[in-house]
Amino acid sequence: MAQETEPDLAGRLTFQSDKGANRSKWLAILLAILLVGWMGSGYILPSEPEEELAEQTETRAVTVAVMPSVAQDVQLVLTAEGQSVPDRATQIAAKATGQIEAVLVSRGDLVVAGQELGRVDAETIDAQLLQAQTQLDQATRDLDNALALQQRGVATEDRVTQARASKAAAEAAVTAAQEQRDNTVIRAPFAGRLNEFTLDEGEFVENGDVVAEVLDNDPLTVVIQVPQVALSRLKADQMAEVQFITGETRTGKVGFIGSNADQQTRTFRVEVQVDNPESVMPAGLSARVAIPTGEARGHFISPAILSLGVNGDLGIKTVTEGNVVAFQEVSIVRAQTDGVWVTGLPEEADIITVGQGFVNAGDVVDPRPATEAQSAQVSQ
Repeated sequence: MAQETEPDLAGRLTFQSDKGANRSKWLAILLAILLVGWMGSGYILPSEPEEELAEQTETRAVTVAVMPSVAQDVQLVLTAEGQSVPDRATQIAAKATGQIEAVLVSRGDLVVAGQELGRVDAETIDAQLLQAQTQLDQATRDLDNALALQQRGVATEDRVTQARASKAAAEAAVTAAQEQRDNTVIRAPFAGRLNEFTLDEGEFVENGDVVAEVLDNDPLTVVIQVPQVALSRLKADQMAEVQFITGETRTGKVGFIGSNADQQTRTFRVEVQVDNPESVMPAGLSARVAIPTGEARGHFISPAILSLGVNGDLGIKTVTEGNVVAFQEVSIVRAQTDGVWVTGLPEEADIITVGQGFVNAGDVVDPRPATEAQSAQVSQ
């Protein structure tokens, strides 16, 4: 049996000459052309119209509550915290040395100027005064005799001069003794209340010992510190309302305005004087002073709607024409328990009261009254 041999296939797989051999090549070229055309034209998967895209990307305007406000005349008031001090205060010292002979007042009493408070025993000083007066009488007689003898030509000019000198020395001694006698009486230098008084009968005091302190609280002076920016609004004799920590309210007037600022606080000392008959109000009380300084046009708002600008300026957000948010810088000119008065806004303004924290200057908003705005925000 003859061995079968495998057929020789070499040279038979020639795709160039086979029918349909170039079909895949043309198909790949066609697909490449279609892909490039689709990527360049965008017509295979066309994009949405621009108007529809804008509607989808447009941000819905924020609903805010707006309160229309009209400026009103407001009384400008400068307020400051202070403390009452006596109009005058001084310590009284004994001017003589000796034992206290009499005490005529008590601590806390009201005294008048020159009133006798107590006396130092003046027995020794009285004796010295009597001796000085006796010597003055003798010196006066000696001078009269010398002048008479001089007129008769018996006495010389030197004798007359010596007699005059003796009389002058005697007069000086009487004056000194009389002053010492007056100093044994301790008196009040001015009207006021005895804040301290340490005299007791039989006590020994020396010249210079402090025995009392008197305060003049009528008028009572309330001292406040005023900032530099407010100093120009104050003038002497301006009326002021003073409310003491005790609850009492008094009317006073500006009595003194400092001319030199405190080095640490850069504020100026201002004194308000309050009538205080019989010194009923004591010194040292804390007080709140309100001084009317004029009028201005302002808006009354709640402090809660105040906000800070990008530079840290205090202001309010309002809605202007076209429902555009605007930031208006303001200044607080008067504060009350129920709100504040501010200046810096136009005569009429639409103030954002709710939602101001969610919008910025330049944003377009949907302004509504407070009740409607709150409902709209809940639905959003």
